[in-house]
Amino acid sequence: MSYETITYALSDGIALITLNRADKMNALTTQMRAELTQAVTEGGREGRVVVLTGAGRAFCSGQDLGDRAGGAAVDLEQTLREEYAPLLRAIVNCPVPTIAAVNGPAAGAGANLALAADVVFASESAYFMQAFTRIGLIPDAGGTYVLPRQMGMAKAMGAALFADKITAQQADAWGMIWQAVPDAEFDAHWRAKAAQLAAGPTAAYAEAKRAIRATWEHGVEDQLALEAEAQGRCGRSDDFKEGVQAFTEKRAPNFEGR
Repeated sequence: MSYETITYALSDGIALITLNRADKMNALTTQMRAELTQAVTEGGREGRVVVLTGAGRAFCSGQDLGDRAGGAAVDLEQTLREEYAPLLRAIVNCPVPTIAAVNGPAAGAGANLALAADVVFASESAYFMQAFTRIGLIPDAGGTYVLPRQMGMAKAMGAALFADKITAQQADAWGMIWQAVPDAEFDAHWRAKAAQLAAGPTAAYAEAKRAIRATWEHGVEDQLALEAEAQGRCGRSDDFKEGVQAFTEKRAPNFEGR
């Protein structure tokens, strides 16, 4: 499929999706959301890891408020249900690991798009902002779901109400993201981590994703049962056999993702 607002490239198992409206700080439009949903779905089928990043100096500045005429008349509920929800589901339910490589500002829906990924790397000059109350809205695009789980209730509430910038270093310290990385090392770092996941046990990654995400809905007994079932499936995989053999032979494993 050809894309106009993003780019999609597949190499060595890495499906790299780049938000490509640099002149608009990669602000989200209806077309971009549709293209992102398609690209994430495509990457989940074709790749062994999906990476989201932004062109230019920003990751994503959020909703493009000029995308439609008469902004106040736009049905925001419909937009969230029909455009944002499918995109976020595609990221969360992607069968392979997802990485957000946050190369610059991530604001509003752009911040929550990044936080939906399994792993978030941010350059130290990047920041996150729940900018919604500045225009009389609440955090959306999954923000009210991910923020309390990643930051805790106190930090999430402050982020939502004050709409302050959260630096990459703060986001790292608060458990909001996986890692803040010095700008000079950022590109090489996330690419190396993506390559590591692309060469890893893809089926086990999928099971780990499902099990970890399920913990919010489960008590300990249900979670232990889910864990045992998932581990049983992993234990019957070719990758497990290869991992054990590689360990006994003192060599790096050659995982095939099955």
